Amino acid sequence: MQLEDYFDFLTPEDIRIKGTRVGIEHILYEYIYRDRTPEAIAQKFHTVTMAQVYATILYYLENQKTVGKYVGDWLEYCLKAEAEYDRAPSPFVLKMRQLKEEKNKSQQLDRVH
Repeated sequence: MQLEDYFDFLTPEDIRIKGTRVGIEHILYEYIYRDRTPEAIAQKFHTVTMAQVYATILYYLENQKTVGKYVGDWLEYCLKAEAEYDRAPSPFVLKMRQLKEEKNKSQQLDRVH
């Protein structure tokens, strides 16, 4: 079995662990940025086997420049999307915030009385 056989290369921006919906970026984020062990990563992602975790890490180590850019691009996209979401939340989120604020005010009034 070749190392690439562990993955589904859906697009250049979407590499998934074969047989799962887990992108390699999620495994590698835990490994690179959160300094998690392969065992801890496998416990977090229940649909991924230890062999798949090790294959993902090995794929990264053998292709550090390319895969490092892949993960970096993913992180950049996530940060931009989060900033956009914070800047312009959906109507549903605005309504939920309003309801939460009203509930908090009501609870504060109940405490006073």
